[in-house]
Amino acid sequence: MSVAPVNSATPVDTYSPTAQLSIRNVSKVFWGKKDLFSKLAGKKSRDFVAIENISLDIEPNTFVSIIGPSGCGKSTLLNMIAGLSDITAGEILFNNHPITGPGPDRGMVFQNYALMPWMTVEENIRFAVETVYPKWSDKQKNRAIKEHIQLVGLTGAERKHPHELSGGMRQRVGIARALAFSPQILLMDEPFGALDALTRGFLQDEIERIWEQERKTVIMITHSIEEALLLSDRIVMMTRGPAARVDEVLEVPFPRPRNREIIDQHPAYHDLKAEMESHLYRETRAVEEARISG
Repeated sequence: MSVAPVNSATPVDTYSPTAQLSIRNVSKVFWGKKDLFSKLAGKKSRDFVAIENISLDIEPNTFVSIIGPSGCGKSTLLNMIAGLSDITAGEILFNNHPITGPGPDRGMVFQNYALMPWMTVEENIRFAVETVYPKWSDKQKNRAIKEHIQLVGLTGAERKHPHELSGGMRQRVGIARALAFSPQILLMDEPFGALDALTRGFLQDEIERIWEQERKTVIMITHSIEEALLLSDRIVMMTRGPAARVDEVLEVPFPRPRNREIIDQHPAYHDLKAEMESHLYRETRAVEEARISG
């Protein structure tokens, strides 16, 4: 089996004409309080540059993971792609059109599930479908809901409320809801961060299965090196903040479908893992040293 060089990295300063999503020189600044009242109250604060001059191209049907130390702006970047946060400088293009707000072409899966507790599994998914496609017939809506409940393995739990479900089942509802209106890109913000290790491993395998079936473009934030290696085609490594940037983009050479036992035995796996561990250790240590000296 031929394998791409482990240390090969995709340049982050060039643009691909076939990219589905293009992030071009994007920066995000959270403006400090500088009004007269804040000055008099002693609450004047400085501007905070979360991310600075980030450029990245993502091809269609690609699974991309973003890793980096805590506070490096991973969620900030994902929220700008989702259209939930304004861009201070630069632009994000989806199919060559600037992103200016949320849209049905992007589905979001949150770490904290974000389900409506008074709604059943079916009703949570139906709400998303009806919001995006209010003109669909009842037959179209019911088919989409049923298909995606089956896709995430929740057949039989349609009438259960979130408090009756385990954490893993709630996250499956969130995934079904995000996919039910057929977005072109699925955005996931640490979707397994609140789960125990066994449930997390099970859902990782489920995401691999669903991705093989759906072949959506996926952008996922994670702190888990093993998770990124199992699921990703490319891994974006960000530097520490403030003014975080993309340090390197690793290409993951393992063939699909993925099996964690098989890829763990591949020599490239350990080289990639070591490179990611070194990056996270270096950036996290720099964060801690800055806190101590500051």
